This record gives sequence, C-alpha cells and structure tokens, in this order.
Amino acid sequence: MEYLTNFFLPSAESTYAANVDALFHFINIVSLILLVGITIAIVYFSIKYRRKSQEDTTPLITHNTTLEVTWTVIPLILILIVFGWGFNDYVEMRTPPANSYEVYVESFSFGWNFEHPNGIREANQLTVPVAQPVRLIMRSRDGDVLHSFFVPQFRLKQDLMPNRYTYAWFEAIRPGEFVYFCTEYCGGGHSMMNGIVRVKTQEDFDSWTEEELGRDLDALPLAELGRLVYTSAGCQGCHSLDGASRVGPTFAGLYMRERQFTDGSTRIADEAYLIESIVEPQVLVNVGYPNNMPNIYAQTLSEREILGLVEFIKELQ
Repeated sequence: MEYLTNFFLPSAESTYAANVDALFHFINIVSLILLVGITIAIVYFSIKYRRKSQEDTTPLITHNTTLEVTWTVIPLILILIVFGWGFNDYVEMRTPPANSYEVYVESFSFGWNFEHPNGIREANQLTVPVAQPVRLIMRSRDGDVLHSFFVPQFRLKQDLMPNRYTYAWFEAIRPGEFVYFCTEYCGGGHSMMNGIVRVKTQEDFDSWTEEELGRDLDALPLAELGRLVYTSAGCQGCHSLDGASRVGPTFAGLYMRERQFTDGSTRIADEAYLIESIVEPQVLVNVGYPNNMPNIYAQTLSEREILGLVEFIKELQ
C-alpha cells in the first residue's frame, strides 16, 4: 500500500491522510478488478457466441433473475462500503480535536495572511508545531473572490469565501516544509498564489514563537523592517526580489528606474513615487501589469513601515 501511495500520490504527512489514501486505493483496485473482469467477459463472449454462419439465429432470451440480482447487489454493496468509509473519514476531517491550535487564515488576490492566537502574523507561509492539531479559521478578504487552500501532502483542501468563515484542520506527523496552493482560479496571479507550511518540533516552535514575539519593530533599521513588511504584508505574492516578473513589477532594480504607465505618462521611481505607489497603487498603473493591487496599505501599514519598505527596495540595486 505504501508503494501505491508513493506511486500515485505525494507522501502522506497528516494523521488522516493515510485513511484518505486507503479509500482512494480501494476504489482504484475495485475499479481495476471490475474493468479486467468485464473486459475478459466481453472478449470471451464475443469469441464463444460469435455468429458462425448466415443460418445462426439469436435465441429468444427474456431474463436471468439470478444474474440480474447479482449484478445489482454486488455494486450496491460496494457503493455502501465506499459511502460508509468515506462518510466516516469525512466526519473525522471536519471535526477538529478540542485541544486544536487555532490560526486565522485570510486569502486575497494574490496571497495569504495567517494570524496566530498570540498575535504573530505571517504572509504566504504558516508555521505550526508537529503532532499538534491545527484548526484553520478561514475567509477571503471582503470584496475579493473565491480562493481554495490546498496542501497535497496533508490531503487538506478548503474553499475560502468573502463574508463567510469556513474551517479545516490537520495534524502534521513529522517536521518539514510542505507546499500549499490556491486551487480556485482567481485571476491573473493565481499561479503565484502558493506558499509553505513549516512544521517544527515543539521545541523549535516555542523558540520561533519567543523570537517573533520579542521583535521590537521600532528598534529595527528601516531596511530590515522593510524586509519584514515585504513578507508580512504579502508583497512577495506579487513582487519578486530576483527580477522575475509576477503580477506586479519586480522590486529588484526598481529604485530610480523610469516607469511607464497606462495613461501614457512616465516617471522615475524615486522615494516619492514608491510611497505613492504603496498608498495609492491604482493612480498610476504600470504598463503590462493589471490594476489589481489593493488600496489598503495606507490603513494597514504605519508610516515607518512604509518608509522601511521603501528603504528595502532601494537596497535591491
């Protein structure tokens, strides 16, 4: 069974993933047996009962009660097995344990925000302890579109909707880093809407939590603060640091470069422009990029955080 899992599916890394895989393989094996059996029967009957001459006539056959009951009861039993098995697994996957560690998840075009109970926030990555049930309280940003959170190795998938909370949970069985995706097509940046679930040992998770809570943002140099803002505000979902073009322009080499806008004007990307493009991103839209950067950062970022992001961009020359 482990060989089948590795052949058909990514490794099973949550407590209920093995149950999901077992049902998947059961359905595949039964389907294969039926396919082979029916195919052999078709070939055999085609040869045995083929018409041998023009004088052959088909006898009058009404029905065979035993055969009809058999081919009705056996599929019914298989369907009931799959239903009972699947329903039991579904209930387990929808019922988080009472001691679950809760994380709020917000999706937006095109990124993810995660907030821990102690106030720690992460963008496009989620850090959790191993062997601890994690309950996700999920919604899409107001005014945004549908998204879907999918971690293949956890066998976890849940849609997120604006103005409505949905829920999911998982418990990772070993430390590691596991990729998640958005599996609901949500626009031009859909393919970039992914990230990492980082599963740490309890000791490492406690150390990470203490380090995150101990950060004094007011004491950080502006450029270092800007790097934190780049990840925490979700900038990395649309703006790369290596020159690669995403939903928005890359930050690499952006400072003091001439920008061309959809209204036909041009401007040098100096400090004033960078600040304006953060707080009022829809005023000047760069040629070749969609006008979909949310107009929220004037309210969600402090003045120092905005200045820090500008200094961070300036260093990427």
